[in-house]
This record gives sequence, C-alpha cells and structure tokens, in this order.
Amino acid sequence: MDIQNAQTVVDNWIKTHGVRYFNELTNMAQLTEEVGEVARIIARRYGEQSEKESDKDKDLGEELADVLFVVLCLANQTGVDLQASFDKKLNLKSDRDHDRHHNNQKLK
Repeated sequence: MDIQNAQTVVDNWIKTHGVRYFNELTNMAQLTEEVGEVARIIARRYGEQSEKESDKDKDLGEELADVLFVVLCLANQTGVDLQASFDKKLNLKSDRDHDRHHNNQKLK
C-alpha cells in the first residue's frame, strides 16, 4: 500500500468507526504520546535502561503503526498529500545527502 492509499484507508476508518477526527491539537498531543511509547521501548530494549517485566511484551511494530496512523490523520485533516510530500523530501535528501553520507568517515 502506498502512502496515498494509506491516507484514504485512514480517512475511511475515521468516517466509519471514529465518528470524526480529533482536532489537530489533540492529534498532535496523541502523536507525542505515541512517539513516547516508541521511545520507551527503544530505550529499554536497545538502550541502556533496564526493561521492566511489564514492557517485555510491548510490540514495537504496533507502536510504530500507532505513530503512522496519527501522522496520516494529521495529514488528512490539514490537507497534506503525504505521498507527494514524502516523494519530494526523498528526492531532496537523495540529491543533498548522497555524497555527504558517502564521505562521512564516521559511517565507514
């Protein structure tokens, strides 16, 4: 599924199951909360913090999907074509960063 289709799927889900979008500020707070859950898993599973027993069954993929869902909601409700924006950003990063990363001694 491409990003444009994902935006459509989320929009249809909101209309069918969600009644309406939360307002943009609420969704921004929701996004921050979901990113925090991803950070907690990463910090404990891959970082130096101890993983609590209650965190061991947390699914990183599920938490990343929560982040993606809210990002798609924000794009929909603010009129952003995320596919076009992502494609543009990827082209920009490819042109700008190709040599920079290949020449970065820290990455060798």
